[in-house]
Amino acid sequence: MTLIVIGILALLVGFVSASSNDPALVKARPFLRYGGAILLVVGIVSASIKQIDAGEVGVQTLLGKVQTQVLGSGLNIVDPLVEVHPFVIKTQNYTMSAIRDEGDKVGDDAIRVLSSDGLEVIIDLTVLYRVLPDQAPNIFREIGEDYKNVVVRPITRTKIRDNAVYYDAVSLYSTKRTEFYSRIFKDIESDFKKRGLFLEQILIRNINLPTSVKASIESKINAEQEAQKMQFVLQKESQEAERKRIEAQGIADYQRIIATNLTDKQLEYEQIKANLALANSSNAKVIVIGGNGKMPLMIDSK
Repeated sequence: MTLIVIGILALLVGFVSASSNDPALVKARPFLRYGGAILLVVGIVSASIKQIDAGEVGVQTLLGKVQTQVLGSGLNIVDPLVEVHPFVIKTQNYTMSAIRDEGDKVGDDAIRVLSSDGLEVIIDLTVLYRVLPDQAPNIFREIGEDYKNVVVRPITRTKIRDNAVYYDAVSLYSTKRTEFYSRIFKDIESDFKKRGLFLEQILIRNINLPTSVKASIESKINAEQEAQKMQFVLQKESQEAERKRIEAQGIADYQRIIATNLTDKQLEYEQIKANLALANSSNAKVIVIGGNGKMPLMIDSK
């Protein structure tokens, strides 16, 4: 556009100088005319060709009026008077965090909500979204280019606060976390769509509970762990008692069988086998065998 203006001015000066007798203007007249014409042509050509980068679309405005046609990525031929505003259609993120310099806003920007039991819960999250290409002109016309702070931030924070009141603090932190995510996703997705944005995902990075609630949860967890530990000990002792009972029953059965079936002849036979094994051992022994069923007397000669 600048080249077009300069070219037009140069042509005007060149033609106006035709009625002048100033030697300098007369001498410069051809340069003004030809130079102005060249600048005008170059300006029109350059203004008519617009390059849109990958992952972007171009929104056109002509004399302040937003055009409905969207320019795609690559080279586009447009009206030289049109101004093109690039709009990113790639996935973008908006982070609200309690940690300084981690979110989009400096400082503590976490979302503080009140649960159904009146406790304050602090939520850190990241919103993943993108601009719908065909809705870029409406966004530019109705919202502007700062749609992050005009739409994404306030809608997200409001919907999370509106839905958190249905859950108590502990449920938000544990059992109802998935249900809470589903509720806020549906609400935020619906509002984003009305504004020309597509919600891809909500990442709940952290849920911080009050100190008293944390202490209560930790105490409960410790008690449950102790109960599980005691249950394990009792189960182990029960198994050990059962093992001993079975072992005692086995010994009793063995003794009963022996007492019922063992005879004097069998005892004498077992005694003879034992004496033979002892006599055949490498140790020298003196064995005195008595009569009348008496046990032999074994004397080690070493």
